[in-house]
Amino acid sequence: MTKSTLLPALALLMLASACVPTETGTSQQPAPRLALEDFFKDPVKAQFRISPNGEQIIFLGPHQGRRNVFVQQLGDTSAVPITGESERSIYDAFWESDQRIIYVKDVGGDENLHIISVKPDGSGLVDHTPFAGVRSGVLDILEDRPEELLITSNKRNRQLFDVYLLNTATNTMTMVAENPGNITGWITDHDGRVRAAVTSDGVNTSLLFRESEKDPFRTVFTTTFHDSFYPVIFTFDNKNLYCVSNIDRDKLALVEYDPTAGKEVRVLYEHPDYDISGVDYSRKRKVLTLVHYNGDKPARHFFDRETERIYDAIQDALPDYDVSVTRWNRNEDKLLVFANSDRYYGGYYYFDVKSGELQKLADFKPWLSEEYMAEMRPISYKSRDGLTIHGYLTLPKA
Repeated sequence: MTKSTLLPALALLMLASACVPTETGTSQQPAPRLALEDFFKDPVKAQFRISPNGEQIIFLGPHQGRRNVFVQQLGDTSAVPITGESERSIYDAFWESDQRIIYVKDVGGDENLHIISVKPDGSGLVDHTPFAGVRSGVLDILEDRPEELLITSNKRNRQLFDVYLLNTATNTMTMVAENPGNITGWITDHDGRVRAAVTSDGVNTSLLFRESEKDPFRTVFTTTFHDSFYPVIFTFDNKNLYCVSNIDRDKLALVEYDPTAGKEVRVLYEHPDYDISGVDYSRKRKVLTLVHYNGDKPARHFFDRETERIYDAIQDALPDYDVSVTRWNRNEDKLLVFANSDRYYGGYYYFDVKSGELQKLADFKPWLSEEYMAEMRPISYKSRDGLTIHGYLTLPKA
C-alpha cells in the first residue's frame, strides 16, 4: 500500500498546536508546558506489520536501549522482543512469510544497510549481506514466493545499485538486473520481474522498459525538470503501467501508460484542485482501490466499493480522526490502521473485516495528550494577483 508519510511536518504543526496555560481565575485547569524534546522523541511503538496468515504482528520498539523487533500474537496484549541489537537501532522490518521476518540495520552507524532474517521465535538469525562497505535494501517482498525476495545492492560497484534475487533458505544471491550506471529506481511487475526502471542525470528523467527479463532495457521517453512522471505499479495483466503524471496538465493525476507504444492510454483520476499523493490496490482481487490527495485535510477517491465500505466502517468507529489502512494480511480480511488528527499524533489499530472488531494496539506518542493540543484550522485568502492561498491557523486554546 503506497502512502506517503509526513510525520516530521506533523511534528512541527503539533508543536505549534501545544496550548498555553489558561488565565488565572478561569474554571479550566492550566495545560502543562510541554518540553520541546517531547515532540521529537522516537515513538514507543512504530512500523506495525501483520503476518500473511493474519495471526501475528511485528513492530519496532525499545529494547536494550535501541529499536528492536517485537512479535505479538493478535488478541494478546504482550509482545516479545526477538532481536537484541544494542549498538544501533533497526531501520525497518517486514514479514517475508509466516515463518520468517526480514529486518534492515547498519553497523556502527556507517549506513551500509544489511538484510537480516530471523524466525518469529527469535531463532535462525542470518545476515544475508555480510559484506563490508556494501549497502543493500529490500526492493520487493515476493509474497507468492516464500523464501525469496528482491533486493538492491552495490556489492558489484559501490556507486551503483543492482538487483538480486535473494533466497533466504539457501542464502544465495543471483543478479537479475545490472545497473548500467544511471538507474535510480526499479519497478517490478506482479510476477516479481524487473521490467521497468527510472534514470536521472539530475535534470532529465527517463523511463526504461523491457518486455521480459531476457530483453535489454530501452528508453521510452524523457522528461525535464518542468514535468513530473513516475510509474507506481504495473497493470494487473503486466502490460501497461499505472503512473502519476502532470504532463499536459496542471495537477498530478493517475494515468495508465502503454510503454510499448510510448503513450498515455487513459486518465483514471484527476482532481481539479489538488495533486494526488498515493495509490492503493488489492493484490488479492487485482483492482485499484483508491487514490489519496491532500485538500484541507487528507482525502481519498475510491475506485472500489468494497474498500470504501471498509473505510466507512473504520471511520464510523473513529469519527474524530483521519484513518488510513496501512497493512493487510494475505486474505485482506485483517487490517492494520493508522489514525491521527491535528491534535492527535496518531495511533495504531487492528480491524477485522468480517466481524467489524476494531482493537487499539498503541499510541504513536502517548505522552502528547490531544487534550492539550489546539485545533489547526484550514484558511484561504486571495493574493493581490487573485491567486487563492491556502494555509492553516493555530491559536492557543482559550
